[in-house]
Amino acid sequence: MSKTKGQIESEICEAVIKFEKEYMGRGPLEIKAYIIDDMVLVRLKNVLTPAEMKLSSVTDGRELIKRIRITLIEQGRPLLESAVESILGIKIKSLHTDISTMTGERVIIFTLGYPPDLKQKN
Repeated sequence: MSKTKGQIESEICEAVIKFEKEYMGRGPLEIKAYIIDDMVLVRLKNVLTPAEMKLSSVTDGRELIKRIRITLIEQGRPLLESAVESILGIKIKSLHTDISTMTGERVIIFTLGYPPDLKQKN
């Protein structure tokens, strides 16, 4: 039995939460995934640690947080990509991410080799 778009988006959220908790040390308070054509957009809210929130009040601190987060995600990229690939059954072409040090929100965009063939909810 094939899964619906919503079920797959939910599985992607669970995989990203697991990655964030195990690899980054803290999961988001809220997460949502959207499959749009040949892309998966994941929006995470409240991902900054208390220490990062303190640092974000200083200009140099904001840059430091961004650099550290980019470095961490680049090192963990193979784990994150393989988790999403196993859910979709499609090779990831690229991963793009950014974090707002003002709102504590992060976006991750996966581009896929081709759009998934999704069953719509009846």
